[in-house]
Amino acid sequence: MPITMDSENNDMLAELESTMDYRFSDRRLLVEALSHRSFLNEAGEQGGKDNERLEFFGDAVLDFFLSHLLLERFPASREGELTRIRASLVGEENLAELARRIDLGRYLRLGRGEEKSGGREKRSLLADAYEALLAAVFLDGGALPARRLVESHFGPLLAGGAAVSVARDCKTEFQELAQSLFGTVPRYVHREPSGPDHERLFTVEAFVGADSFGEGSGKTKKEAEQAAARAGLDRLRAKSPAGAS
Repeated sequence: MPITMDSENNDMLAELESTMDYRFSDRRLLVEALSHRSFLNEAGEQGGKDNERLEFFGDAVLDFFLSHLLLERFPASREGELTRIRASLVGEENLAELARRIDLGRYLRLGRGEEKSGGREKRSLLADAYEALLAAVFLDGGALPARRLVESHFGPLLAGGAAVSVARDCKTEFQELAQSLFGTVPRYVHREPSGPDHERLFTVEAFVGADSFGEGSGKTKKEAEQAAARAGLDRLRAKSPAGAS
């Protein structure tokens, strides 16, 4: 059962710090990174802050240090390939999985509504909290510990042949295979986004001709298109004489 945490629970804060292998000088930053707006709305905590501003900054911190890591790991790669790798790594699904690996959902401060609706397992909340946590580390300890955190979490994903699958641009592959099989390119139909303004979920359906070949969702329109293309690519590969090649 998830344990509800408040800012005074130093034992739980220390537990998370141990998992991250980083100890905060100013634990208020850690508490802020773990605070969802639903908690602040209900708690009326004097001077409390939710994690949205840190999430905004954490997105930039992650892009910077991950870009640096990719330059080091793939010195011969061109801009387009590096951009595709980075985009795949910072997608909501991947960030949420990294958050799960450090059991981040267990430490989130959520309002009762979010708690009841399974907020500790929501992909969007976990991904946002992960970015906020990275920002908190940067603001507390500077560039070095933030870079170490990025390298320790993302480095293993780039090991061996993992980078090949990470770099896969599904839209490009989907288009090439659709042209090869049917002589036409896919088109993407965007559905009305769902969710509140700060947690928009975009949904896209991929068509080849009049037939639907897959649907995908994501935090951004581009992410949703890639997810739809991935679903369509799997279906087209099943139709292709070459199979999964």
